[in-house]
Order: sequence, then structure tokens, then C-alpha cells
Amino acid sequence: MRILLAGGAGYIGSHTALALLKAGHDVVIVDNYCNSSPEAVRRVEELAGRSVEVFEADVRNPSAVLKSMTDKPVDGVIHFAGLKAVGESVRMPLAYYRNNIDTTLTLLECMGQAGIKNIVFSSSATVYGEEAPVPYLESMPRGRCSNPYGWTKSMMEQILEDAALADHELSVVLLRYFNPVGAHESGRIGEDPLGTPNNLMPYISQVAVGRRDLLTVFGGDYPTPDGTCRRDYIHVMDLAEGHVKAVEYGAGRTGVDVFNLGAGVPYSVLQMIRAFEAASGVSVKYVIGDRRAGDLPEFWADAKKASRVLGWQTSRTLEDMCRDAWNWQKNNPMGYPKS
Repeated sequence: MRILLAGGAGYIGSHTALALLKAGHDVVIVDNYCNSSPEAVRRVEELAGRSVEVFEADVRNPSAVLKSMTDKPVDGVIHFAGLKAVGESVRMPLAYYRNNIDTTLTLLECMGQAGIKNIVFSSSATVYGEEAPVPYLESMPRGRCSNPYGWTKSMMEQILEDAALADHELSVVLLRYFNPVGAHESGRIGEDPLGTPNNLMPYISQVAVGRRDLLTVFGGDYPTPDGTCRRDYIHVMDLAEGHVKAVEYGAGRTGVDVFNLGAGVPYSVLQMIRAFEAASGVSVKYVIGDRRAGDLPEFWADAKKASRVLGWQTSRTLEDMCRDAWNWQKNNPMGYPKS
């Protein structure tokens, strides 16, 4: 199949592009590089030994998106295009609503014009809301989100569901991620956030490599075993392989399906720091700070449905996640080269 990746030059998108290419699919990427690098795409091509067609454009631009879908026929779309930082969304809610919802509407409108009926959406576990019991199950309703980022994901899921109700030929797969970490084992592609990292693992890595002085742990008084937040961390290559399974599953189907992509095991912030130190042999300096707005104490996945229906499950360990994250960071201390 020929798969269009909206926002495909980013962290998860680039790893998924590589997984798709390795699985024999063709890849076309639409990305404006607002939080990514063209170097990531070049390295994906290097690792795969195959080329990727790239349209440098904002996914909110209908003419550019339609061109990417119709220059050569596209069989499916994976939607990664969106702003994704919880804390930033609390500070900049309008930017999140404008960007994330607009990209979704534009993709669906252009898919309609191009006759494309298969879309996989990069959603999030945050749609389960503030009060859902753990572990999260796909059968649970969407809940009250704790931040604007989460609300955009919840709203986009609703938009996609409504689109599928209106178009009975449309196939929608909603992938609810937990916490992607790590990098490709080669160390050639990885997570390279612009500015100060909003996620834990790249911050740990940047402290370890000497790029930042110390890590501030947001809150040490949560109702968890060691007082720090617990999350379900998943290796980014396991996540990428889940997208391959999902877009293949969606081909020729109709309606909406939802899958959790997580490991099903929660780790605290302090456990992650210790695991990274063990994998890297480097001490990570940290302090305990105030809680961060929008953070929940803990959550993790029940991912049995993905195993049963998609034939997907995680195969990489916490040690693998930390080792590969460090391999990427030590070989690319400042991330991708900046042009």
C-alpha cells in the first residue's frame, strides 16, 4: 500500500515511516517541520534503503494536502499532525485547538475529494479523562480531560466517528497511545524536541549528555508508591509497528475501531531515572519540584484487544527503551543537525 503520513517527519511519524518501508509499503510524508527535521526523513531513507516522497507543507493547507493524495493514488492515511505537549497546551490552548482540529478537518475533507477511505489516528490515553479507573480499557467512554491537549484528542476522535457515521465506506482506527520513549536501535533516528523538552525521557537524556543541568521532577507527593507520577511507557518501535498493523487492518474495512497501544505496566518517574542510569552508566541529577498543571497521578493500558485483533504486542523492555534512548542521544547530543 501507499500510505500518507501527516506529520510524518516527527518522532513517532519517522519511526512509523521506517516500519512501513521495512514492511514493504510505500510512504509519502506531509510535514511543515514546525517540530521536526528533514534530516529525520533522510535518515529513514538511509536505514530503509528506499526513498520517501515528501511534501513540505502545513497539513491545514487543503491544496497541498490534496496534491499529496492525488499526485499518485494513496491507499491510507496516518494522522500524526498536531501539537502534543500537555503543559504547553495549558499555556496556549487556542493554538492547540486551532492547529489540531484544523489538521483533522482538512485531512478528512481532502480524503473525501480523493476517494481515500482508510485513516489511522494518533490519539492518546488522555481521552479516558481524569476519573477513569486503571487499567484503561477501550470499552470505557471518553472522560473529562485534564488539559487542552487531551480535549483536542477527544474532539478529534468525535469528529472522526461522526465522519464514519456519515460515510459508511470510511474506515477509522483510533490508536490511543500511552508514553512513547526510546529510539531506533541504530541511533540514527530518535526524539529531538525543539527547545525545552516537555516529555520525561528526552529531558533525562539531555541531562545525561550534559546538554541540561538537571531534571525537575514535577511533584513528589502523588498517591503512588514513591510519590512521583506513574506512566505506561512503550518503545517507539513497538508503537511504530502497531501503526503498520492498524493501517493494514483498516484496509477494506468500514466503521470505527479503537485500540490501546501500551505495555500494560506502569513505571514512576524515579524508576525511569534509575533505569536510565543503569542502562547508560551515567548519573542523572534531579530535583523534586511542584506538580505540573494537567498531570494525573498514574495510568496504564489494558492492551489485550490489540493483541487479540491486530496480532500486536510490545516486545521491547524498559532496558531496551533506556538503552536505545541513550544510544540516540549520545550519538546526537544536540539532536538532528540544524540547517
